[in-house]
Amino acid sequence: MGTHFGLGVVILAVLATALTEPDVKVICAKDSVRVIWRVGPQFVPHAARFFLGSCMPSKWTLLPTGEGEARFNYKFSDCRFTKQIKGKHIMYHNELSFRPQGRPKPAVFKHPIKCVYKRSDDWVPKFLNPGSGVSSGQSKLVFHMALLNEQLTGVAKSNVIPLGSFMPIWAAVEQKAHQPLLMLMDECVAATTPELHPDAQVYPIIGNNGCLLDSKRGSSMFLPRYHTSAIILYLQSFKFGLNGEVYIHCNLVVWDSNVLDGQRKACHVKEHGSWELLDDPSRSSLCNCCDSVCTPRTRRSSEQAHLGTSFNSVLGPIIIRDEAGSSL
Repeated sequence: MGTHFGLGVVILAVLATALTEPDVKVICAKDSVRVIWRVGPQFVPHAARFFLGSCMPSKWTLLPTGEGEARFNYKFSDCRFTKQIKGKHIMYHNELSFRPQGRPKPAVFKHPIKCVYKRSDDWVPKFLNPGSGVSSGQSKLVFHMALLNEQLTGVAKSNVIPLGSFMPIWAAVEQKAHQPLLMLMDECVAATTPELHPDAQVYPIIGNNGCLLDSKRGSSMFLPRYHTSAIILYLQSFKFGLNGEVYIHCNLVVWDSNVLDGQRKACHVKEHGSWELLDDPSRSSLCNCCDSVCTPRTRRSSEQAHLGTSFNSVLGPIIIRDEAGSSL
């Protein structure tokens, strides 16, 4: 029996080695994927042991060369695909695997499959006015701020965030009968207390009248707007307040979308390393002051009273966990 067991291990090792450079073709469609996996003759007897996620091949073909071809044609709602929204992109993840032995024996080979799509600029979350989160009225305006789930489809069900992952923070104002308003995050800091006081230790996130300072240190950004009255801060979690309670304090401001300047703006650092204006990249020169001091402007007399209305909002507690830490 020991000899038979040893031979089985050798066979598995040989099969795994033969798959180190797989011949895989991936065709991503609108809501589905087609994967073609060509394998050598030695794998033909194991045709039923190839998988895409939890799915077996839709079709298996024995080629004239003696090779085998496994074809997978499935929707992203099948086979346990995972969906991830990151910045301007939507990604679907899965993996091909070869399991010569049944579960719970592990796969001897895995190969990642990913389809990436650019998120349309007019994509709108399924919610506009969530039933939870922070909200309050001022000057006949109602402000909201909430932590969203990873899919940006609703308010997050958990306030525990792994270190390095992203926290989508949504802020909005209910417009009611007002002219179209622009929601801006004028200033945001993280603190370990729900109230700010002179001696409070804070981590600056947004400052200098709308400059996303944290985008210079990592991958934080503002996501493309789905409406002028809302903004989503895609904030990468940090070590500040690690494993304790963290509160995000923001000064929210409503403004006229046609009157952006150095004082009223939303700026972040993009991939090319320079500051960019969220609402009109062609006017990114308004962000030039983000590395120095953005001076206030004089409000025009024709501007209506509700323009410039601000509201201090607090979101939390949020727990940032270092899941790789030895103390956890």
